[in-house]
Amino acid sequence: MNITIVGTGYVGLVTGTTLAELGNTVYCVDIDAKKVERMKEGVVPIYEPGLEEMFLRNIQAQRLFFTTDIKEVLGKSEVIYLALPTPPGEDGSADLSYVLSVANQIGELLTEYKVIVNKSTVPVGTADKVRETIAAKTSVEFDVVSNPEFLREGFAVEDSMNPARVIVGSESEKAQEIMAKIYQPFTNTGIPIIFMDEKSSELTKYAANSFLAVKITFMNEIANYCEKVGADVDKVRLGMGSDDRIGHRFLFPGIGYGGSCFPKDVKALIKSGKQEGFDFQILEATEEVNQAQKIILVSEIDNYFKGDLKGKKIALWGLAFKANTDDIREASSLDNIKLLLEKGAEITAYDSIAEENVRNVLGNKISYAQDMYSTLENADCLLIATEWSEFKNPNFELMAQKMKSKVIFDGRNMFALEQLEDTGFFYKSIGRKTLK
Repeated sequence: MNITIVGTGYVGLVTGTTLAELGNTVYCVDIDAKKVERMKEGVVPIYEPGLEEMFLRNIQAQRLFFTTDIKEVLGKSEVIYLALPTPPGEDGSADLSYVLSVANQIGELLTEYKVIVNKSTVPVGTADKVRETIAAKTSVEFDVVSNPEFLREGFAVEDSMNPARVIVGSESEKAQEIMAKIYQPFTNTGIPIIFMDEKSSELTKYAANSFLAVKITFMNEIANYCEKVGADVDKVRLGMGSDDRIGHRFLFPGIGYGGSCFPKDVKALIKSGKQEGFDFQILEATEEVNQAQKIILVSEIDNYFKGDLKGKKIALWGLAFKANTDDIREASSLDNIKLLLEKGAEITAYDSIAEENVRNVLGNKISYAQDMYSTLENADCLLIATEWSEFKNPNFELMAQKMKSKVIFDGRNMFALEQLEDTGFFYKSIGRKTLK
């Protein structure tokens, strides 16, 4: 099948590459001409494990193409996916201007039946708005489908090729048949495709992400309470996760969630609720608690140094909002950097993947190291903000030699307490006893 993907951000590029891998001919459209040229040359514009190999394979097989001209490829395709940004506005609502602008273009260009697929995360009722926008420009038959993505950054290739389920929101039998054909390689292997109406499909994405945000935040609350009463959050989460109604995933405490999805989707669902006169009280609390959790270790650092951080050298391991991605959107590292700089601290950071993105935001406000150990030179303490695998089993003797003080504040609980018990390090993590 011939498919057009409009938008080559994270979702669009992974979706387009996956659909090409499934044997379709895919045309990816983006307004950024330089980005399109780089992709034509085989340059993947985002970091995602396993994506580059699949990307290059499908370019070579002539199943994956890139262009800035939507008109050029619209006539070639039976299905058009909209994978456009829906950034949060100042009030938290999702900005649909990109989606509706492209819908308007499609309406002007439509000459025969097409299925228009909303892949972006959009509020309930967006399919209706896209339908109305296109219909205002054409009398040609078309269908609008909601088909939300459920990709985890860092695992997107795995998730795209082995999804837990495929959600398709459409009440059109014709559109359902076409979407079923696209995803037949999945259903042939037992992966379910769940058909529903468009509004239910749109809400499913928001509800899923918001629930996971709540689960993470609840565990962080439990971790903070563990510290008050002397319990160990690692043992609590194992006990909780053994209940198959709860499961082990998303029970790891830390310094809050970030990224492009959870913060944005929680805000958007809160705003959507208010527009209907409904208060998502649990989501409002989740957002408030998460914001405080992101910087919870700053007060611990401040207390350790008796309220005087001026001139203190802080080493920072990790800048991405999570491991296996270069995404720094809503990253806890940035919140910590901002607050620590305001208190007069000097920061040297290391993240081999996300450094460039942080440089583009912060410039020379902080220093950057070439490796995890050089970050520690003469450091008064180490703060860990991202759970990169290379941090899991460091050489503590080398760390002690390089650091001015043997002090670690671990925002991701990277180490078992037993690893540090005899090292002489002060070690403060989340929801566990502090080693002194």
